[in-house]
Amino acid sequence: MNDADKQALVERYLAAYNAFDIDGMVALLSDDVRFENHAGGALTTATDGRDAFRALAEQSRRLFSVREQRARSWRFEPARTIVEIDYRGTLAQDIPGGPAAGTELMLQGRSEFGFAGDRINHLADFS
Repeated sequence: MNDADKQALVERYLAAYNAFDIDGMVALLSDDVRFENHAGGALTTATDGRDAFRALAEQSRRLFSVREQRARSWRFEPARTIVEIDYRGTLAQDIPGGPAAGTELMLQGRSEFGFAGDRINHLADFS
């Protein structure tokens, strides 16, 4: 897969994510996809496989009334594509001990994508 194909695949994933289209997101993933979320330098969540990813995505979807990931920059390496991301989301429900429903979150981070064939087989988010 060349860099243009990788970018197009990631852009499709981001569009599905922003539209809360879980089926669209999962359709772009390999059966053995690995997902990781890192926050503050620590691994906070990890899943292996499409079914586990889908379950996490369904759970996460209920947390937000609006969410958007926007690519700021792209870096293509042989084993991964690194995308600097601007993230904006509005909470749909209160977070116990945290922000209330209606709170808008704005973050910057990066997502690293790995590929197998014409699918995403690794996704790691860092914030």
